[in-house]
Order: sequence, then C-alpha cells, then structure tokens
Amino acid sequence: MTHTRQPSRTPSTPRGSAIVIVIWAVAIAAVIGAGVQMLAFRQATLGREALAKVEARWAARAGLEETIAVLEYHTEKPEADDARQIFRDLEAVADGEVATGTWSIRHSEDGFEKKGPQDESSKINVNTISKTQLSQLSGMSLDVADAIVDFRDVDNSPAMMGAESEFYKNRGLTYGPRNADFRSVAELELVLGAFPQNVRGEDANLNGRLDPNENDRSESEPADDGDGLLDAGWSGFVTARSHSLQMGASGSAKLYLKDASPEDIVERLTISPEQAALIKTWAAGANARMEQLVSGNLGDLSSQAQGQNARGGASGGGATGGGRSGRSSQGMGGQQQAPKSKIASLDQNQLRRFYQEATLDDPTKPAPGRVNVNTVLPSVMRILFVDDPISADAIMALRNSKPGGILALSDLLQSSRVSPDTLAKVGGILDTQSAVFTITSRGRSASTGLEVEITAVVDRSTLPVRILEYREQ
Repeated sequence: MTHTRQPSRTPSTPRGSAIVIVIWAVAIAAVIGAGVQMLAFRQATLGREALAKVEARWAARAGLEETIAVLEYHTEKPEADDARQIFRDLEAVADGEVATGTWSIRHSEDGFEKKGPQDESSKINVNTISKTQLSQLSGMSLDVADAIVDFRDVDNSPAMMGAESEFYKNRGLTYGPRNADFRSVAELELVLGAFPQNVRGEDANLNGRLDPNENDRSESEPADDGDGLLDAGWSGFVTARSHSLQMGASGSAKLYLKDASPEDIVERLTISPEQAALIKTWAAGANARMEQLVSGNLGDLSSQAQGQNARGGASGGGATGGGRSGRSSQGMGGQQQAPKSKIASLDQNQLRRFYQEATLDDPTKPAPGRVNVNTVLPSVMRILFVDDPISADAIMALRNSKPGGILALSDLLQSSRVSPDTLAKVGGILDTQSAVFTITSRGRSASTGLEVEITAVVDRSTLPVRILEYREQ
C-alpha cells in the first residue's frame, strides 16, 4: 500500500497588518513632527517679534536720549545770538539709526508733520488763557469757556455761564473743579461740556503725530476725515505743561531783580550804577512788570515805584521812613545819585541784555509759560492777538525776516508796526525761550520693521533734563 505524502502547511505571515501598522506609525510621526515644527515656528516667530520689539524700543529710546542731549547742551551753552539754533539742532537729530534699528521724531503744526519735538511754548498755556481767547477755539461755547475758567480759578463762585462744585455734584459726578492749575491738556475733559472729540480731535493718544487709525475715515476709532492732516482739536492750540525758563542767554540762572543788589545788577546787565539803582527801586514795586521798561522812562518808573513803596510804608507804619530805601535813594557806596531826569534809560543793547538775563518771576515758584514768539504758529498768534491782528502779523513778519529769530522782547520794537505801548501790553504773554518739549520718538526694528513709539514730556529748566511724563506704545 502506497502512502501519498501531504505537503506541510506553514503559518502565513501577517504582512497586511504590518503594512497598516507602519503606515499608522509614519502618520503619527508626521503629525507629531508637524506639531513640533509648528510649535517651534510659533516660538521662533514670537522670539523674533520680542527681539524686534526690543530693537525698536531701544531705537526709539536712542532718539529720545539724543534729543535730551541737545537740550542739555543748549541749556548749558546757549546761543545768545541765535534763538533758532537749538531748533535747527533738534531737527538735525530727528532722524537717526543704531545697529539694530532707526528712529524718527516728528510733531504736528497746523496738521502738517514737522521734524523734531513739539515746543510746548508754541501754544497758549491753558492756565493763563483768557475767556476771549478760549472762545476762538473751534467748537468752544461760552458756557464751556466759563466752566474752564471756573475749573482752574481758586474761588468757588461760578461765572455767568460757568460751573463750580455744586453744579458737578448735581450732575451726580464724584469730582469737582480742581480750583488750581490744569496739570495736562487731557484734564480739560473733566470740565463739563468739554468732550474728547473737542480736546483731542483726531489725535486720540495725544502724541502729536498722525497715526494710521487717525487717518482711515470710519474704519476704526477715532472718527477722522482721512485727509492726511492731523486735526488735534484744542490740544493743537493750548498746553498745560509750559513754564518760564529761568536760564539766561549766558547760561546762568536769570537774575531775580527783587533779591539782587545794585552791584549784581551792574555786573550782570553791564549798566551804570545809577541805572542799576533805579532798576532796583522799580523792581521793588508791587506792580513792576518786565515789559514796562520798553514804554516807560526809567526815572519815571522808579519814581512811581518809590511812591507806591512810600504809601505802603506809611500805611503800615514801617520804620523805613515811608518805605524809602537807602540803596534806592543813593548810589552804591553811599554816594549821592544824579537827578533821575539826567539818568539815561536803557538803550537797545542794554534792553536786550535786560530781557535775556533778568527776571521778576520768583525762581522758587515757576510761572505758567508764556508763548515763544520764535515758534508760535500763525493760527495760535491770531488767537493770542484776537483784538490786534495787525500787531500779530507785524510780529510774525519780523520773526520770519530774522534768520536768528527774536533774541529778546525788545527786538520787536524793530518793527514799525509795533509800538512801545503795544509791546508793554503783550509783553507779559510773550517770550523768546522754551523750557518744556514733547518728544514723540518712533523706533523701527531693522529686522522686521516692527515699530515702538515713546512719547516723553521733558523740562530743560534744570540740569540734568527732567522727564515729566513717559509713555510707550
């Protein structure tokens, strides 16, 4: 019997299952790899943005520091014969670069972008502006003008259409008028009837520059007309930051006439001892004002002040013999003065030095700033001289004709349209120097083009320059 041999059966290999497993493994690995890659990409992107932000920030800060350095230089070593040199130097550093980025410093003048920082003294100080001048601002009503004056004055008696504490309380507000100086333009928005669109216009962040969102019509806040010009509202005409610069053209602190001795006056102003004695007597008067010297005779002003002092001494029963000072009635060293009518008034050069080096402002109490005639805009000048546009035009024409600007208020007399009496009336609101500037420095990263903006308000009345306000965005 023959047996046929059956072929042996070997178990089949799971080839199909292995292929599926491999495919799944590859897919999972691909997903994991893609996730890791995406995460790494995002982290790299965030890292680049963080680095670019640092680059842009320090580029903007470099522009700020460069501007501060120029301000400090001109405070320490002012150009006595060129009032505009400081502004030319500020324009020269308005653009610059560092290893990792660039900066640009701009401000707006009547809507147009200009190089350099904003001179706060080119505007009218809101703490000294009159109600008549306030009424010239666009969108200003009489009741809001009265309310602004009521907000800053020290009393609690409302003006005819104004608002004091009781009015704010009746409106359910938790605050009332400061009854002191405004500290910033933004504070105007606390006044009843003063809305942000009035105070800021299109300049929502009060940086003095036209930002993209301020030039896109209705696409984003704030509302704007998209004309490429910045409408800064009231903030383009008024400021709360400016104050008088107490540094003279020589680089030394101005001579405070009420405390100065006749000897100091002679040395600083290079005038005669007799003239110095008359100035000392005049400065001691309660009603003495710097602008009086351009319209009045020095002897007459001294006599008027001496009469006021005598009346004050007599009424107070003082032991000074009617308020008469030995220094005032005699020359230095006890020598008898020449008759006042024989003593010459200050000539043009002496007047210029007088305004550049002397002051009646108490250095311990900085006064709200006057308007710098070298930087004031025509639109602001028209508000300042609302009742005398002819003098405003004459002053602007004289300024524009001088490459070095107006060195002292007495230089305005060089215009045939500006009389001594006119200058005496407006001298208290004009100046030829500036102390406070708003610097808006925009830094741009060289690697990505990302931008960071720094806005700083700086005061150069002391050394080192003080930063009054600092914002980044």
